[in-house]
Amino acid sequence: MLSVKHLNIVHKKDLKTLLEDFNLVLNDGDKAVIIGEEGNGKSTLLQWIFEPDLILGYCEASGERILANQKPGYLPQELPHSDGKKSLYEYFSEEPLFWEHTPKELGQLAGKFSLAADFFYSDQLMETLSGGEKVKAQLLRILLAKPDILLLDEPSNDIDLETLVWLERFILEWNRIVLFISHDETLIEHTANVVVHLEQLRHKTVCRYTAARMPYEQYRRERLSQFQNQARMAANDRREKKLREEKYARIYQSVAHAQASISRQCPAKARLLKKKMHAVKSMERRFERENQSMTQMPEEESALFFKLGSEASILPAGKTVVDYSLEKLYTPDGERVLAENIRLHMRGAQKLCIVGTNGAGKTTLLHKIADCLLARTDLHVQYMPQNYEELLKPSMTPVDFLDASGDKEKRTKIRTCLGALKYTTEEMDHTISELSGGQKAKIFLLKMSLSDADVLILDEPTRNFSPLSGPVIRQLLKDFPGAIISISHDRKFIREVCDKVCLLTKDGLVEQ
Repeated sequence: MLSVKHLNIVHKKDLKTLLEDFNLVLNDGDKAVIIGEEGNGKSTLLQWIFEPDLILGYCEASGERILANQKPGYLPQELPHSDGKKSLYEYFSEEPLFWEHTPKELGQLAGKFSLAADFFYSDQLMETLSGGEKVKAQLLRILLAKPDILLLDEPSNDIDLETLVWLERFILEWNRIVLFISHDETLIEHTANVVVHLEQLRHKTVCRYTAARMPYEQYRRERLSQFQNQARMAANDRREKKLREEKYARIYQSVAHAQASISRQCPAKARLLKKKMHAVKSMERRFERENQSMTQMPEEESALFFKLGSEASILPAGKTVVDYSLEKLYTPDGERVLAENIRLHMRGAQKLCIVGTNGAGKTTLLHKIADCLLARTDLHVQYMPQNYEELLKPSMTPVDFLDASGDKEKRTKIRTCLGALKYTTEEMDHTISELSGGQKAKIFLLKMSLSDADVLILDEPTRNFSPLSGPVIRQLLKDFPGAIISISHDRKFIREVCDKVCLLTKDGLVEQ
């Protein structure tokens, strides 16, 4: 059992309350997902559950954590830099229980992860592994320690479709507790039976959480239905309030007018009107009590609402967007050939997704295509790299990045747009290095929205958006009137947005 009681977490820098009186109980067999927008405290909560001292540098926390003699294992969102420089053998040998397993047992364990039998003893550096291999290596070391609870922070990031399916199976077959964070809606829908939803309302001044024992899709449907019903009840209450106020105003004005015009020679009528006015005042107090019990309009952390593209983004159907060929695709260091005989041709407003296994060279290829298209004068191209720091300067603010002119009117518009993307006034003036991955992704989306781009080149565009924002982002990209060239492992993005999918193999691009 895992139990969290009366947990409060406050961010030290801006004194924002991330969690207030948070309570959660999980038992064996529970597969709980933590969802919420960026900056809502998902990773902070996971770290506190694993080891409360991990967040002391930037948060103050109070509350009780009960593990009932169970041992947690924690997968961080990114491989620690210090571990990246270690060989696989060095990395695994640091786990004391590694030495209690025979090479045969380790080989069998590696086989269950679809890895080579000698994986544990390899001299390959951790930082050179593909995204999927890094996740598997970290999970293997966690399992060697024999944990009872798995705490996984974004295990679905940077892994290919084949590894995603493997990860789903791994989570489902784990018979103890799994508490994980993910932006992959398909993974969540296939695995989670408990949903923990963290929200920041009223311009991030009020926090709220929901813990629901149900699959994600059911939670999403019931939440929407509940909000719609509450909104209808609130609207009815407001209509009745307006009718009450109109009724009161009519009666009050009638009695007040009668009192003002009555002759002093009619004391009996004056006393009667005075009683009527008392009754009117009593009615007012009754109406005030009814107003206090009115149904409140539902509060929710609204999704993103803005538009990508304009009339200038519309491409003629016969316009050649890409006519690209490459005999050999090398690794960035030029030492190894990744693929050969690459050919890609696109016309008009097609939406292409390039898929392939981790390490196949998808990002390397997309970077080369981006270099070619950005140099063209007949296209307006915007590029969103997988590593945002390729284009974002960590020391700049979002406003500075989006506008270098210093024009007051333009900057006011940018601030308004950032506000629509749920940036607080303080966050607009934070340096980019202080922002979360989702906030950085929003900067690129806004840059695309403010431009007249007719071609978008996107490397994993949905990877940092919450499951609740995901449908909005996909619809924006689907409705974009220009062309899109993308890389993604997001199965919903591929299915809903893309009309062409190519698999990158050693022998080139193969249309699926």
